[in-house]
Amino acid sequence: MRGQNSPRRLRRPDWMVVAAGVLLFVATAAIAQVVPQTVPQLEGPTPSMATDAAAPLPKWIVDDKRRMRAYPDQPPVIPHSIEGYELSVNANRCLSCHKREFTQSSGALMISVTHYMDRDGQMLADVSPRRYFCTACHVPQADTQPLVNNVFKDMSEMGVKPAGSE
Repeated sequence: MRGQNSPRRLRRPDWMVVAAGVLLFVATAAIAQVVPQTVPQLEGPTPSMATDAAAPLPKWIVDDKRRMRAYPDQPPVIPHSIEGYELSVNANRCLSCHKREFTQSSGALMISVTHYMDRDGQMLADVSPRRYFCTACHVPQADTQPLVNNVFKDMSEMGVKPAGSE
């Protein structure tokens, strides 16, 4: 066959594709050198390293009164001090009062039955590992002003009567 052993030469369309690729690369490299000079600075001036006194920590509300929730399905806030409580993989001080078998002697509210369920809704003999770290959802209440005004209204404030009360 003719030209079977001869080296393959670039045809005109192949040569143009290679030339266009090289031209595109050179143009992109040239633009890349100009762009950093035209982009505005997005950060402001470097902040000073001076430190100001921190605001005092707000006092916790520790009156042991149950609070109204601010929105539906809000986890209840902790109405007592938890300072010094150990909450780790090895120990959970909250459970020493709030676990099902200790509520009779401690007088504390029992944790919700949902804390004894796995992801599939199956009941467990002990607290679910995903519900073990209480402060992931429950927090102590601080005596501070809210950051955002709360406009939540309970159903009873809106004039809605419970089912079957009519």
